[in-house]
Order: sequence, then structure tokens, then C-alpha cells
Amino acid sequence: MNILQINSSARAQASHSTQLANSLVEALLETSSGATVNVRDLGSNPHPILDETALQALFTPADQRTTEQQARVALDDALIAEIQSADVVVLGAPMYNFGISAQLKNWIDAISRAQVTFRYTANGPEGLLTGKKVYVVLTRGGLYRNTPNDTQMPYLKTFFGFLGMTDVEFVYAEGLAMGPDAEKASLASAHQQINDLLPA
Repeated sequence: MNILQINSSARAQASHSTQLANSLVEALLETSSGATVNVRDLGSNPHPILDETALQALFTPADQRTTEQQARVALDDALIAEIQSADVVVLGAPMYNFGISAQLKNWIDAISRAQVTFRYTANGPEGLLTGKKVYVVLTRGGLYRNTPNDTQMPYLKTFFGFLGMTDVEFVYAEGLAMGPDAEKASLASAHQQINDLLPA
């Protein structure tokens, strides 16, 4: 089993989402002998935004790209190759201003490529990244689960589903900024959710 861990916090190891993603991966390794882990930390190694230069490179035929365009497309190719080879994806996703981080959005834009990770057919869109299990750890300072202000969960579920990854589980750690007691209880709940999701 090949596990791809995506850390999308702007913080380093002090990030709750990263720490919980680490715990989830550790639990997976305990139940899967011989599994491998590839960690992509978007905070320490941010991916460039999808700007006009990137779009021009992507829409230029491969044999006509400049050296600079080839290098830009290769950055996206590397992220696509990582998720194509993954059997399990573990994503740590903190909430920033009611949404996902800019780092995570850049990763999403990079791996969403027509005819490679999705395509349009006569019956509508078809995701090409099938057969994968996805775990998403959502961390928030306040309480948003099952409210209209939770934009993360619907968006990420839609995004992964669009690319063919429909088996998605969410772990929530909320109220992390509501005092030490709330933080402690939230992290304990998240660890219990992880235990409940994974086979004994």
C-alpha cells in the first residue's frame, strides 16, 4: 500500500492538522505491513499558483514548449504522479477564513488536469483517479461541522469525487481556539474518530 500524506497548513509541525494527519498515517502503518509513505508538505514546499504563465505552458503542445514552460509543467506532473501512484491519501486541512489554505488550492489546481485525472464524456465528467481511499483531517478554531459555514467538507468531497475518489472519510477537530479545555477535548475526539475509522 502506498500512502500519500498531504500537509496543507502554513505552519510547520506545530500544526494540529499535520499532527493529526501524522497520527492517522501511523495508525495505517500499524495495520498495513509493508506500506510506504510519501509526504508532501505544501507549507514548507509551496506549489506555484495557477497563473497566466502556467496556463500558457499547459496549453502549449508538449513539443513546442520553451524550457521554462517545460519546467513549469513538470512541477504539476510530479504532483499528478504522486497521487496516481497512491492507494491511500491522507490530507491535513486547516480552516483559514472559512475555507481551505491557498497552499491546498494550488495543489488542487495542479492535479486537476483534463484527460489525465478527469475527462468529459457524453455522459458527463469522469474521474480517472479511481480505487483510492481518502482520509481528510479538518481542523478549525470554531464550530462549523454540519452548519452552512462549513465550506470545506462539501468542497473537498466534490473535488475528490470529481477526480474519481469517492471513498472519502472526514475527521474533525473543532473548537481548537475556544480555550485549553475545548482544545484538549477536540483533539481527543479527533483521535477517537481516527481509531473508529481504521480496522483494529
